[in-house]
Amino acid sequence: MALLLKGAVETGFIYALVALALYLSFRVLDIADLTTDGSFVLGSAVSAVLASAGHPVLGLLGGFLAGCLAGLVTAFLHTRMKVQAILAGIITMTGLYTVNLWVMGGRADLQLLRVDTVFTKMQKLAGPLAAKLIVTGIAAGGMALLLGLFLKTQLGLSLRATGDNRDMVSASSVDPALTITVGLSLANGLTALSGAVLAQYQMASSVSLGTGVVVIGLASLIIGEVLVGRGGVARGVLGAVLGAVVYRILMVIALKNSPSPSNMKLISALIVAVAISWPAAAQWLKLKKRQKAAKGGREKC
Repeated sequence: MALLLKGAVETGFIYALVALALYLSFRVLDIADLTTDGSFVLGSAVSAVLASAGHPVLGLLGGFLAGCLAGLVTAFLHTRMKVQAILAGIITMTGLYTVNLWVMGGRADLQLLRVDTVFTKMQKLAGPLAAKLIVTGIAAGGMALLLGLFLKTQLGLSLRATGDNRDMVSASSVDPALTITVGLSLANGLTALSGAVLAQYQMASSVSLGTGVVVIGLASLIIGEVLVGRGGVARGVLGAVLGAVVYRILMVIALKNSPSPSNMKLISALIVAVAISWPAAAQWLKLKKRQKAAKGGREKC
């Protein structure tokens, strides 16, 4: 069980990058970006190809930059071509399916057997037990810190203001198209970096790897908000990382007590449904509690 929980924390750190990306696009910019599924696989594909060529570290950087380009396409469609954000994301995600196949040489799967990765390199320094936890922890913690610092810069503040009120930003001589482009590019870069790390973590990349990633990331983000609350960059960033780890731990515990591994998709769907609906359910419970208290007060009178 200890090894299962360790693996859950490691994969939680990897998917925390997706949760951070959705925090940036969904919470800060207030844009539902569906490029996520495609850019996740793009980062995975680029990472796998470069790792196969003997450049695992460059694979992570290349995956991040490729994701930024995917986000740039979505931002261009939305800001310059006036396509609705959700539709722009769908268009880019659909096109990326073919691009991802091109990157992997026309193959749907790319195995990294007997290939050096960032994890095998870390094993030489920290040993096989701690290597994966260290690499994934550095990736999640480092990007969370950098994102938090970025959102407190002048450009980051402009980006946050764009999500709050685009008209006000335009009146302040800041181009909202620029801030949206930067935000979507960084968000998809983080998503692709998550895919890049995962490809080297599991020693394989696949075009189906990104299925449901946006839903998992959104569920992780909401779980984190339930745990640490909303308000401020620090809480948002911390909640994204913590929520992703908790989501993976819940998955492991549920599967451990499940009679069959084939129930994984159903368990995942239930966890996501509960996480997404929890804020509304909690608000409804508070309302009922207040109504009950008010009714009791009137009866006493």
